Amino acid sequence: MRSEAQTTALSGTDRWLLGRITAAWGLLTGRPVSLYAVSVLRIGYGLLYLIFLLREFPHRDEIWGPGSPWTPALAHQLFEQTGWFSILALSDSRTYFELCYGLALVTSALFMLGWRTRVMSVLFAVVVTSFHGRAIFMTDGGDNLILLMVLYLVLTACGRRWSLDARRYRLKAVRAGNTTEPTRSLFARQLRDARTTLITVVHNCGMFVIAAQVCFLYGSAGLYKVQGASWGSGTAFHYVLNLELFRPWPALSHFVDEHTLLVAIAGYLTVLLQVAFPFVLFGRLKYPVLTMLLGMHIGIAVLMGLPLFSGAMIVADAVFLPDRFYTFLPHLCRRAARRTGSRRPAPGRAAGSGTVPAQGGPGALGPKQRVVLPAGRKDTTLATEPPSARVPPKTS
Repeated sequence: MRSEAQTTALSGTDRWLLGRITAAWGLLTGRPVSLYAVSVLRIGYGLLYLIFLLREFPHRDEIWGPGSPWTPALAHQLFEQTGWFSILALSDSRTYFELCYGLALVTSALFMLGWRTRVMSVLFAVVVTSFHGRAIFMTDGGDNLILLMVLYLVLTACGRRWSLDARRYRLKAVRAGNTTEPTRSLFARQLRDARTTLITVVHNCGMFVIAAQVCFLYGSAGLYKVQGASWGSGTAFHYVLNLELFRPWPALSHFVDEHTLLVAIAGYLTVLLQVAFPFVLFGRLKYPVLTMLLGMHIGIAVLMGLPLFSGAMIVADAVFLPDRFYTFLPHLCRRAARRTGSRRPAPGRAAGSGTVPAQGGPGALGPKQRVVLPAGRKDTTLATEPPSARVPPKTS
């Protein structure tokens, strides 16, 4: 028979496990998490891809169009092997391609603004998938992460914050504030609650997959670097800075390469940050780590000429910032604006302490004014009234 202590321990373990399961279920189904963070992902990736399409607009035919070296016939052969799909490969017509390109620009802009986000998220995923599959060997790799993220964003409620949809719902709620809600049947209420719970669960699962994808990316990259001899010796950045393909500013790359100690430290720090990243996400240490990763990605964008890849990684890192950080940003900006405005000199006030104050007309300075005369002369009190208004002194 079990002793009383064992029974108490088992019951305590069962209660702890039951409490954990209940808390996890409540987190999964209670409310959508990280609504501001997923809105940042929507705005960031929509803006990045819009800038990417605009930047490549003069070269669109050479990359994705009928005049590309990677011809539609080669694309179809690759699709047969990989099972990929692209709407750009449905026709070889130049007019069709230009129409698709224009629709891609409009879709990216509307997705970024958050207009009809449910539909636009699907269309944006189709756009990114089609352009990526049409010329898979033509880009620098930054769109690989964007492709994964836009597929995950289809599952999320990325239009709840900072979007035209949120503005429309807010105005609709204000207009309907004074009207009574119509009575619904029990089945309709249950159906609405089930729909809300399903949307919440799918959103939270999508956010978990996004966070896991970023952690897997950093962790695998760090472990892959650890196996390399050049990263272990601290010379990896030296070879990167001397590759002609990744030297948009040769003079800047040469200047950085001259500081060998800093280059070695940057290499070791990169490996350490990437390996430790998945383990620091549950404490305050993630904030300095995310700050250093931001600096690393900015350095990659400038030194290696990979702005799309760096921008995609910076936007992906934003998913780990809590919503209270994003809600605090507007207050911080307003406070900084107020401080900047308070430091400006008031209009009409003379700049400098040695300037003469503004002088008024007669009677503007009070009844009397003291005038200091040079040495050797007596001080005189002058009345500010005009001479005609002065009363002559009496004579005896």
